[in-house]
Amino acid sequence: MANEFLNPVVIAQESLMRLENELTFFKMVSREFDDKFALPGNKIGYVYNARMPVRFRGRQGDEMRPEDIRETSVPITIDRLWGVDLDCSDQDLTMSIDRFSERFIQPAVQTIANNIDREGLALYKNVYNHVGTPGTTPTSVATYVDAGVALDDMACPQGSMRAVVITPRMQGSVLGFGANLFNPADTISKQYETGTMGKAVGFKFNMDQNVARHTVGTLTGSTPLVNGANQSGNSLVTDGWANSTLVLKDGEIISVADVNGVNPISYSDYGVRRTFTVVGDVTSDGSGNATIVVSPDINASTDSPFQTVTALPANDAAIFVFNVAAAAFANITGASTPQALAFHKNAFALAIVNLELPGGMEWSERASNPKIGLSVRLVRGYDVRLNRKYTRLDVLGGWKCVRPELACRISG
Repeated sequence: MANEFLNPVVIAQESLMRLENELTFFKMVSREFDDKFALPGNKIGYVYNARMPVRFRGRQGDEMRPEDIRETSVPITIDRLWGVDLDCSDQDLTMSIDRFSERFIQPAVQTIANNIDREGLALYKNVYNHVGTPGTTPTSVATYVDAGVALDDMACPQGSMRAVVITPRMQGSVLGFGANLFNPADTISKQYETGTMGKAVGFKFNMDQNVARHTVGTLTGSTPLVNGANQSGNSLVTDGWANSTLVLKDGEIISVADVNGVNPISYSDYGVRRTFTVVGDVTSDGSGNATIVVSPDINASTDSPFQTVTALPANDAAIFVFNVAAAAFANITGASTPQALAFHKNAFALAIVNLELPGGMEWSERASNPKIGLSVRLVRGYDVRLNRKYTRLDVLGGWKCVRPELACRISG
């Protein structure tokens, strides 16, 4: 029996199914904001301000202590149009859907899925909790346990919504010591049979080749110190860096001696230095001075619901980079390190919305599945200038690190 001419509905639905199967990071993040963009004719640039939980200090005793209600929000922008353009002829469309999918749809959606996942994992720069050592693949389960502890310190909910996304090399290492854990026999068996870690130490482990890499700045010759006591807010004046050098790169992790973090609910000292992510590249001046913009803010106020640290930095307090002291900077300077992520589902959000269907096309079709939060548009049209037909697949959406306190970076 001769093959029938494939129609756009079949191709769009097949593309949607393939895309769902190819995405990794996408499946573990919040999708609660999709419906906020469910408007006719969505285009790049739409913004939704997502409200964050209100925080309070609380009180003890009978006397009332009314607190100001300070609502905060995070903008989520639809600013990405992921797509692939297909050069398929009418003859190609007479194939069976299986063969057409193998030749065109599968490689196309693999590209789209990789681009979506890669951009999501690039949000590591917004995450300020950190464990591990740059350039050193974890060889002990303790590193992943430490990531869980870092989330616990930030009052991150426990349970099935915690996940880890790691590189293939990190997965190979974690499998190497997985048998030493007190896991059920069937879990260990599955690890050996499938080559994947599965569930362990409070996380669902996932491998993704798109885990972002970070290259550490030029730290050699630096012995950085805080320049001026009691600094607060989102910047830190420092000195002691190598002169006129790109010492810190956007997304670097720093901490300060004797400046510990606090639990965001109990506000108790959790016993380790508060880590901050560096916002923007930092180049020292000719005398080795540099002002560093950081996130979160440095806030030691015991009256504030947004307290982040136990104390403000002292003058000449030592600065650590990726939890490494200046004496060992040579071990990490310039290191290229994967930034794997341990996180709760609500740390990151992805919004994917329905694209407008243009008129005047040979094909203009959309396949959507609200349950999984995916929408793919398929368009085919004729270019009179070149006497050719073009087919394109598009997905419209946007990523956001909504609650960075619910994630932790793992250097490898």
